Amino acid sequence: MHHFVLKRLLRGVLTVWFVVTVVFLALRMAGDPVDFLLPDNATAAQRAELRQRMGLDQSLPTQYLRYLGGVMRGDFGDSFRERRPVTEAFTERLPATLKLAAGALVLAVGLGGVAGVLAALNRNGPLDRLIMSLTFVGQALPNFVLGITLILVFSLFLQWLPSGGHSDWRSFIMPVITLGTSSASSIARLMRSGMLDVLRQDFVRTARAKGLRTVAVVAKHALRNACLAVLTVLGMQAGVMIAGSVIVETVFAWPGVGRLIVTAVTFGDFPVLQFAIVLVSASVVVANSLTDALYTVLDPRVRVA
Repeated sequence: MHHFVLKRLLRGVLTVWFVVTVVFLALRMAGDPVDFLLPDNATAAQRAELRQRMGLDQSLPTQYLRYLGGVMRGDFGDSFRERRPVTEAFTERLPATLKLAAGALVLAVGLGGVAGVLAALNRNGPLDRLIMSLTFVGQALPNFVLGITLILVFSLFLQWLPSGGHSDWRSFIMPVITLGTSSASSIARLMRSGMLDVLRQDFVRTARAKGLRTVAVVAKHALRNACLAVLTVLGMQAGVMIAGSVIVETVFAWPGVGRLIVTAVTFGDFPVLQFAIVLVSASVVVANSLTDALYTVLDPRVRVA
């Protein structure tokens, strides 16, 4: 177990380092942030002064080593636009994003899991075809299209829910549905596939031969094993939701890190973009590690290579 934990930790650290390096180089190749921060009529002296203040006058290896050293100390620099530490700007907005992502993940696991089980128990029936059709639409529909559609229907036409903001619990409903629909569709398909595989196993046939009802067979014998297929993607889905919150928060004016990232892209705020991508990659690494550990708990026969 200790070997497994150390191996996963080392792999996670290397993954984050690789992401940090690639993002650093890619952003430096994208353009000069001074062009976004100063007007077109700025003098050469003003541009040089700003570049020096932001440390952009140094060589690329020097900038990289300085940034890498800061990351190791937990110092991700100051935002070019807001003139304050990046971590401070994210700390203010991160709770709202985590709240949104957590709600969407709960919706995806709950709704997708139930839909997958129902589809498997009604294989090739009308309910199965309906659920699979809905999951196809849910996976194909972009978040911004679904979000705008929900706003049109439930805010403008029916006037049941607020179109955006973070005022009360009702403003939480549409962003969660928008962010969680695609993941719920993926989980439903995986749960259906896993459940069908388990229902063909001998121990399930034996349980049915003993006279157990379908509900008991599913709850006591099939469900736990079918969940293993879903666990393999939960870690990735957590990272996808945090990344997807950028679009959802923009559509619904949700006060999370997504809107901060959009502003950073617009104004070339390198420190904010770098920290955002590092945050997402670290979230995926942690979520995948926890998923692997839970996988071995649910099925002790599994041996992680």
